[in-house]
Amino acid sequence: NGVPYSLDLFRIFYLERLQQTQSQDTPEAQQQSFNEFINLAVTAQQAPARKLTERHDVQLGLELQKMKLLSSVALQAMAMEIQPSEEDLKKAYDQVVKEVKQTQYKARHILVKEEAEAKKLIAELDKKADFTELAKKHSIGPAGKNGGDLDWFSAGQMVKPFSDATAALEKGSYTKTPVQTQFGWHVILLEDIRTAEPPSFEDAKPQLVAAIQRNKIGEEIIELRKATTLELNDDVIKLKDEP
Repeated sequence: NGVPYSLDLFRIFYLERLQQTQSQDTPEAQQQSFNEFINLAVTAQQAPARKLTERHDVQLGLELQKMKLLSSVALQAMAMEIQPSEEDLKKAYDQVVKEVKQTQYKARHILVKEEAEAKKLIAELDKKADFTELAKKHSIGPAGKNGGDLDWFSAGQMVKPFSDATAALEKGSYTKTPVQTQFGWHVILLEDIRTAEPPSFEDAKPQLVAAIQRNKIGEEIIELRKATTLELNDDVIKLKDEP
């Protein structure tokens, strides 16, 4: 329609599509993206044709998208300027080791609505009933269909009454009294215990670099805010208690 679109513009669109769809660069992907780009172009041309670009919300939307793009590229540039030293990385890694190296539990549970029902299930377990089968038959929790299997978890991943009761068990034992949480009444079987091992320093490096960059960028943003002159228009800013 006489409007030029550069190859570089299409390349940006194409790379975004590959990232969004997690696709490989193939002739088929290129053709599909090309068709989508043409659809985007012809429909975008309808906005000025229908005088939609004159609408206030459209103009604000364009301004907001521009702000987001400029902010994104500025943050990327700020991140590239931050190159953590080996000492910084090792300090961050020590903190990761401290946080990651914790006790983990492998457990099963049976969740029911009433305490009386939980007590009956415990009585059946005392008579050597199979925990997995009881969970499949009686548990109302999502893990019930898998025999109550919760896989590995740390104490902080569960609500406190549940994690406290699990931590008090010996491996291979189950709770002799029902455990109440906001979800209902639980019977818990502790199958195994382990200490979680952190990733190696080399494997963790990319995540450590990204974490340090995020922290330092956060600090830079705080400094930018402190140095910013901010003037609010009292004529348009309403107080919280105003309608």
